[in-house]
Amino acid sequence: MTIKRISSGGEFEAKIGYCRAVVAGGWVHVAGTVGQGDDVTTQCRSALQTIGKALTEAGAGFSDVVRVTYMLPDRAEFEPCWPILREYFGDNPPATSMIQCGLIDPKYRIEIEVTAYLPE
Repeated sequence: MTIKRISSGGEFEAKIGYCRAVVAGGWVHVAGTVGQGDDVTTQCRSALQTIGKALTEAGAGFSDVVRVTYMLPDRAEFEPCWPILREYFGDNPPATSMIQCGLIDPKYRIEIEVTAYLPE
């Protein structure tokens, strides 16, 4: 089995020692991804754009995502993200979980992790 590692050059990749995504055995595992911006919706869209780039480099897209986990320090901030999530996943909804938890830095309002299956 060939393993492909995809880096986005994010600051935490080098600090912690991980890559944005790993392609293995027909699956794309995208690491938890935070976005830039001052509020949860801006960060949500930014994180999804970074995830989209990793998926594209892996040969997949949002329609191939089968599992997504959303992590937020304040669950009340999840609902404002719903229209953005429908924009990205609406026609191909994945299995989903939302976890309320602390993130690596208080400035981050959402972290998104996805798993996709490569199209045959």
